[in-house]
Amino acid sequence: MNRKVLRIIALVICAMMVLVAFSGCNKSEENKQADSSETTQSDSNTSGSEDKAETKSEAYDETVTLTFLIDNQAQLDGINAVADVIKEKYNIATEIELRPSGSEGDNLVKTRLATGDMSDLCFYNSGSLFQALNPEQNFVDLTNEPFMDNVIDSFKTCVSVNGKVYGIPGEATMSGAWLYNKKVYEELGLSVPKTWQELLDNCEKIKAAGKTAVIGSYKDDWTSQLILLADYYNVQAEVPTFADDYTANKAKFADTPAALRGFEKLQEIYKKGYMNEDFLATTYDIALKMLAEGTGVHYPMLTFAFPVLQANYPDKASDIGLFAQPGDSADKNGLTVWMPAGIYLNKNGSNVEAALKWASVFASVEGTNAYAAKQKPNGPFAIKGATLPDDVLPAVKDMLPYFENGNNSPALEFLSPVKGPNLPQICVMAGSGAKTPLECAQEYDKDVEKQAKQLGLAGW
Repeated sequence: MNRKVLRIIALVICAMMVLVAFSGCNKSEENKQADSSETTQSDSNTSGSEDKAETKSEAYDETVTLTFLIDNQAQLDGINAVADVIKEKYNIATEIELRPSGSEGDNLVKTRLATGDMSDLCFYNSGSLFQALNPEQNFVDLTNEPFMDNVIDSFKTCVSVNGKVYGIPGEATMSGAWLYNKKVYEELGLSVPKTWQELLDNCEKIKAAGKTAVIGSYKDDWTSQLILLADYYNVQAEVPTFADDYTANKAKFADTPAALRGFEKLQEIYKKGYMNEDFLATTYDIALKMLAEGTGVHYPMLTFAFPVLQANYPDKASDIGLFAQPGDSADKNGLTVWMPAGIYLNKNGSNVEAALKWASVFASVEGTNAYAAKQKPNGPFAIKGATLPDDVLPAVKDMLPYFENGNNSPALEFLSPVKGPNLPQICVMAGSGAKTPLECAQEYDKDVEKQAKQLGLAGW
């Protein structure tokens, strides 16, 4: 083969190589564009369901079942509704274990903790009774969990030990306040009082109109405590350190004027003749009937009375309003709140991770919405941003401003483990004039001392 032919063949081969290379470049660019298009399309398809995909990735492949020990007197409709949301979101099932209420239930909880037989979740009191369960040893520290930012600070104080938080709210709040008949208020041209003197002025007008101004139901002696207990916001407003000083035996009811004032208010209502004549024989149920029918106009009571009012007097329950027990200054008007029981996570359980996921839903607006859809709350939730259903009683809505403005305080029993067992009987004596307010305060201080020593509190 001559040199000319070889040169032609070489040129042809080079040309072919250039064409192949050029074709490959074009193909590579097409692939890149196709890949880019597919990625963009994929992002477009998933951007609207990112949260859902994230939730699915956090859900367990196989169902995890958490056991939940709860008082057999608790309403379960709301809790079960939240449990359904948790099951859908995380594939975590909730198995309810019922326990007795009262002292029998307390002993069972303490026994199961002591023997290492506690459920994954435990529904139990907040406040002083909670502190007796040795939370640091038995329950998960929730202080730094992100979902705890949802919980109001006044609840956290009731489930805290040594600066660490151990519980989430298990239900809505209640309050100790004055329930009143709004129709009678309208008939007599009365306004909601902001001071104790304004309340007494209203009572005087009601008495003059031939109605019972303040319903007493001392046949059920526990109801006699409400004026004293509901006054705690006013005590704290005057003496912010009272709860701590009281627990440490540095302050007493008898030597703290703001605390003694509660016993004085009890007796003042009696001495001015504002109560029904048969207040020593009147029961709680009769008192609610008087309030609903308007023969009695004020009833110092806990808001757990609302379901009874709604069930027994459905056509009159909306006539009932609520206001906080007034102090001596309108500038310090606020509500004493009974914080909900807490839900605590077993620190020594085998499902702590799942329990934390469970708690993150329960302590959220999503959780409270599910709860309220099935069970009407008797007060605002202890969760920031949670709203009440439109169909709750007006008296429940009356509590909202005290929460929105921060004008509320937990009752003393949620801030101190010290509460004497004979307080109902002592309040009956103050509220019936059997002993002076000072004598009653002194007697209660002695009652408290016995209990504090039994608890082994420092300073006693």
